[in-house]
Order: sequence, then C-alpha cells, then structure tokens
Amino acid sequence: MSEMLLFSPMTIRGVELRNRIVVPPMHQYSAIKGFPTDWHLMNAGKFAAGGAGLVVVESTKVERRGCGTVGDLGIWDDAFVEPLSRLAKFIKQQNSVAGIQLGHSGRKARATRPWEGDRPLQRSPDIEDWDAWSPVAPSAIAHSEKWPVPKALERHEVKDLVQAWGHAARRAHEAGFDVLELHGAHGYLVHQFLSERSNQRSDEYGGSEANRMRFITEITEAVRTHWPDHKPLFVRLSVEDNAGWGPEQSARLAKTLKAKGVDVIDCSSGGITEMAPILGKEIKYSYQVPLSEYVKRHADIMTMAVGLIIHGDQAEQILRDKQADLIAVGREILNNPNWPMDAALKLGVDGPFRNVPPQFGYWLGTRAKRGFGTQPSTWQNGLQEAGKAIP
Repeated sequence: MSEMLLFSPMTIRGVELRNRIVVPPMHQYSAIKGFPTDWHLMNAGKFAAGGAGLVVVESTKVERRGCGTVGDLGIWDDAFVEPLSRLAKFIKQQNSVAGIQLGHSGRKARATRPWEGDRPLQRSPDIEDWDAWSPVAPSAIAHSEKWPVPKALERHEVKDLVQAWGHAARRAHEAGFDVLELHGAHGYLVHQFLSERSNQRSDEYGGSEANRMRFITEITEAVRTHWPDHKPLFVRLSVEDNAGWGPEQSARLAKTLKAKGVDVIDCSSGGITEMAPILGKEIKYSYQVPLSEYVKRHADIMTMAVGLIIHGDQAEQILRDKQADLIAVGREILNNPNWPMDAALKLGVDGPFRNVPPQFGYWLGTRAKRGFGTQPSTWQNGLQEAGKAIP
C-alpha cells in the first residue's frame, strides 16, 4: 500500500527522509568525558538499521557546564568532531538520515543518572573539574528544594553561550550530521529562559515574553550562521509546561523561529517543575499530539509528534488527521528497534523487509514467503489474514 503516509518520503530543505518515522534524542548517559563510546554506535546504529527515516543522537552539550551527568555527550570542542562523525557515518550507511540535538542542562546540571536516584551529584575526586562544572541559569533560582541554587548568568555569559551554540552547529556539520535539533524543552537552559518561573532577569533576556524568547531566537540566528542552508533545523519545545508556558506562547515563538530558519517544532511538554512532563492528569496514547496539532495550525509550521505513540496505525492516523508531519517513536523503539519494519508489516506495506539492511531483511523476507504461520513474534491477531505471504 504505497499510499501510506507513514512510509512516504519527505523532503525538508535539501534532505530527504525515506519515511516519516523519527527516533528522537534519548539520553544514554554513557559518554566518557563527553566522548561517545561503542554503546552510542550500537544504540544509534540499531535504530537506523531498523528502518527509521531519521535518527537523532541524544542531547549533546554545547559547553562543559551544560552537562547534566558525568555521562552526557559533548560538542564544545573540535576534538569531539571525529568521534561523533563515526555515529553519523554509520547511521547514513543504513540509509537513514543522521541528526543530533544540541543542549545545555542549565540549573539541572551536575546530577546523578536517573537510575542512580536522579538527584544532585555529590563531590567526588573522580570529577577533576568539579568547580568548573557549576550549574548556571537565567536567575539564581533552584529547580526545587532538593536542588542547589544555580549561578545567575552574567549578560556577557549569555552572549557567549549563544555563540557556543553556533560553534556547536558548525561541529555537527563537520561531523556529517544532516539534521540539527535545538533543545528548548524539559526544563533545561533554553526552557529556563522562556519560563517566568525560572527567569526573573531585569535585562533584555528577562521580563516580557519577547525578552524571554530572545535567548532561543539569538541561538537560532547563530546556529543558522554556521548550519548550512540546505540542512533542516528543528527545535524541541515543551509546548505546555503546566507552569505558565503554554500552547499560545509556543505558537508565537514558533512563528518567530520559523522566520529565523527553523523548519520543524518537536512538540513535547513539562520539565520546568518536579512534575512529570505530561499533559493533564491522564496519560494515554498520543497524549501530546494535541500540542503538535495546535502549533502546526496556529504557527503554520511543520511539527513532530511524540508521546506514547505505540502502533503503526496510530501513527498513520496522526498524519492523516494532519496533526503532525513527522512521528517520533521513543520508548517503544527502545522496546523494538525494528519498529518501522514491524509497523510496515502490520499496515500491509509492500515489501516491508526491503527497507532494512539485507543482512536480516533478506532472511526475514524469505521466511515470510513460506507462509504457514511464520508471522513475527510481535504479530497481533486480526491485523492480517493468517498465513498470508509477505514479499
């Protein structure tokens, strides 16, 4: 069924995605002093081999102070370019597009990994640059009572950070990535500037909504100076943070960013407080999709939907209802790295095994031609006639 939107190609600027399935950036907390390891190659590579159109490498920090944990990836120095290029090259070898997210943790920096308690890190002799790794923020306001009070950024430091994002974009280009995403969500530094709760500055970066938007606007301008015009630029926003920043503000910001060269808004939620990043009190399938739909319609910009998108037919309907242009599959693709292939099979897309590397696509295809109930283990009864051969 070639008319399936989920599996139709899409061109953004000069980059073509083979389908609308995106692996969003997901922290692995496995870097060593900012450098990627074999884990990162395996992690990104399995998603690319599984058939996703775009694989976005996790939030990679534009300066040392921006690292959330000891395991965060870095891109604040030219020394990171070559190791990161290994990831980009392998993703592209699997016929997927390589993307990377640039971020800064701000006041949420210097923390333990989530599975180690998700709390402020304790000083240790293993961390040689402890004092240089001090959390910073728009204002000296802690994330919560259990977190330390960050240092308020001086005006010149804000200007320097804007340029740090620009230089990070240059390095991402040199490493071979073709899509760039700026992390403006989940309570990290850019979001901290946007929120009245965390930003109480009295200079041009605080106060009015326009002033609080200035940081990400200037970052976008600096990034576009270094990021080639033919390469797409995404921005992830907490479209609703349940703390004063909501869809109307996000749509206004999206309009401004579009004029500065942003192509897609990645629509998430929450993170500025200790509350989980959810919309409302009930978590359900597609719970953040209304945020994507709102920004798409009110800002006239392409959007990416994310948040409990589990099934192929669910993703297809989101596209058909024009609620988003791209579908991000996060935790479900951790559960099944071959989710794109699995979704294609269940949706009846012709040749579902042809869109993955022949090293396993060939063997799965020949098995499927035999029929007699050789459906994959993820198969659900009633989705297709039992025993039907799949080419």
